[in-house]
Amino acid sequence: MNRAKRAAIFERLAAANPAPTTELAYDSPFELLIAVVLSAQATDVSVNLATERLFPVARTPAAILALGVDGLKPFIRHIGLFNTKAANIIKTCQALLERHGGDVPNDRAALEALPGVGRKTANVVLNTAFGAPTIAVDTHVFRVANRTGLAKGKTVRIVEDKLARSVPAEFGRDAHHWLILHGRYVCTARKPRCRECVIRDLCEYRAKELA
Repeated sequence: MNRAKRAAIFERLAAANPAPTTELAYDSPFELLIAVVLSAQATDVSVNLATERLFPVARTPAAILALGVDGLKPFIRHIGLFNTKAANIIKTCQALLERHGGDVPNDRAALEALPGVGRKTANVVLNTAFGAPTIAVDTHVFRVANRTGLAKGKTVRIVEDKLARSVPAEFGRDAHHWLILHGRYVCTARKPRCRECVIRDLCEYRAKELA
């Protein structure tokens, strides 16, 4: 995969979707942070179902902290790992109030210091809330990057680092969303929809002619 082909791939993804964004529902950096923490091993649909009930009741660190773990759990009970997530969210709210005046920090180290927030979550928040050209490598991005040849690697960190180096700067902010959406709806895991793919001729997936 050379530089010109990578640029062409993102040009086509941009033409097909000029303003990509997350499918998580949120109205503030804090709401986004909570939604992303909840989204680990869960679908965006299930998270949105939870937050559309939670946020009208509690949408700030102080308000969610006031709910406590037991008060938070009923809102997120249908989401996987809800016990652990509830505990981490309460601890994160407390940390935000104690360390950051209730604001979500625009800083990787500070974000990753929050309970339940790893590198991928920090990347999503930095990108979506603050416009940083970070790329969170979830299962969709990992699959698309390897399958197309954009950035091959055996670990998510290797793929992330390769994408960070190779994605043309003008596409840096939106690359994360294009790759996720492409993996979610076109370059799917079991049966990629290659015949409907806008980058079919640029993709280096060997089995695409059969898909």
